[in-house]
Amino acid sequence: MIRELAAKKRLTVSFDFDAGVSQIMADERRLKQMLVNLLSNAVKFTPAGGEVGLEIRGDALNHILSFTVWDTGIGIRSEDLPHLFKPFVQLDGGLARSAEGTGLGLALVSEMASLHGGGVGVESEPGKGSRFTVSIPWVKPPVESPAPAGRVGAAGAGATGAEGAAPASAQGGRPAAAGALVLMVDDTEASLMVVRDYLTTQGYRVITARDGLEGVAMAKLSHPDVVLMDVMMPGLDGLEATRRMRKDPSLKKTPVIALTALAMPGDRERCLEAGMNDYLSKPVKPDELVGVIEGRLRRNA
Repeated sequence: MIRELAAKKRLTVSFDFDAGVSQIMADERRLKQMLVNLLSNAVKFTPAGGEVGLEIRGDALNHILSFTVWDTGIGIRSEDLPHLFKPFVQLDGGLARSAEGTGLGLALVSEMASLHGGGVGVESEPGKGSRFTVSIPWVKPPVESPAPAGRVGAAGAGATGAEGAAPASAQGGRPAAAGALVLMVDDTEASLMVVRDYLTTQGYRVITARDGLEGVAMAKLSHPDVVLMDVMMPGLDGLEATRRMRKDPSLKKTPVIALTALAMPGDRERCLEAGMNDYLSKPVKPDELVGVIEGRLRRNA
């Protein structure tokens, strides 16, 4: 999910895992959210030509599983480390000043690690890079067995379609609504690039906006077939942007799909109350995203 972003910056990506770790008991979606968030940050804050990597280690004696994301990026000052996992804090320094985001990412990683019964640690040195380690209890499944076909284990790979929606591969390898115009509103460049590139390969036309205000303006101008809306954005957030779209008669029935890192109780309900039609949390499985888009486009046909 981050290799293409890294390639555009000429970054070397490494993956090293403990062969003794095969299957674990964990929340698949939340675990993936934590790792993609940390890897995206590593790519964002590592200058061109650097390195990023993921290491997985199992401590059988203490029953601890560790996921370490490291980079050779700008690093973090020791006095800033205590503030890293606080919501809405974005450190002021060098490349960090020009990076986009709300500062919620690491706070959510810390919260999700805690909900797993673990935590997050960091080691960093300015100019030499950082190492973020998510440690969770290593609980093995009661019966060692391969994941069911089409499903992904925490240490596996693959994707399934959204419930009730056929994945793109079941539709002849190309979405039925290929050619539809998708407006993606998101202030995080990594999310924009990953989703835009994937949807483009599927035949969609994709335009982007970096905040809610720009998103509303572009929606009124381009009249997209579907809108992918982030929620937490500087200035006008996704909830208010959706409300403004719904006040425009020409956008009243345009499908708006929340695509957000928010994953707390009540977030889905708030998105639907604001006028959104569906709610997906990042990182989303490609087939699931296409399945939801296709479903909404069919209903609107």
